[in-house]
Amino acid sequence: MNSAFIDTEFFRWVVLPILIFLARMADVSLGTLRNVFISRGFRSIVPFVGFFEVLIWLVSMRQIMQHLDNPLCYIGFAGGFAMGTYVGLFIERQLALGMQVLRIITPVNWQELADGLRSDSFGVTVIDGHGAKGPVKILFCVVKRKDLDRVRVRIREINPEAFYSIEDIRVANQGVFPKNSASSSTLDHIRNVFPDPKDK
Repeated sequence: MNSAFIDTEFFRWVVLPILIFLARMADVSLGTLRNVFISRGFRSIVPFVGFFEVLIWLVSMRQIMQHLDNPLCYIGFAGGFAMGTYVGLFIERQLALGMQVLRIITPVNWQELADGLRSDSFGVTVIDGHGAKGPVKILFCVVKRKDLDRVRVRIREINPEAFYSIEDIRVANQGVFPKNSASSSTLDHIRNVFPDPKDK
């Protein structure tokens, strides 16, 4: 970058705070994704994300330390942190990593519901249960997060009165999933190339 431009007041009070804001937003976004990857079982990717996260953080901190008398740099740094958290969570929602288990409890129409989910190529396990008002059926269905909305729509169509809860799953062995589901994402391929020893 031209040294004459760097020495201008415009760069000092406008461009530099914006650059710090963008750098901080990038490193916090990576930090948020790194924590998500850890919780979702993508541990093999974490070191690479952490490397770039710290590298960007060092660049932004260096600029802060060189311009301690510029309050706009502080605002850019803090604003980048806030925006980075939002951006990281937004990206995570779009990626929809990992799997979840639906626990569906219903005394009626359980067979139709199970058959409907199975017809969509979802695996369903049914067990007997007993609720406050008598016998019920409990359906367990493990789905990829990107398929969750499809399953919820199916439940509402067949048995809108059914009670269900959703929980995250860190690791699952085998399973039945739709062939057109998001089972072959880029991150899944990376995890297969660099498998975590704990998953073996």
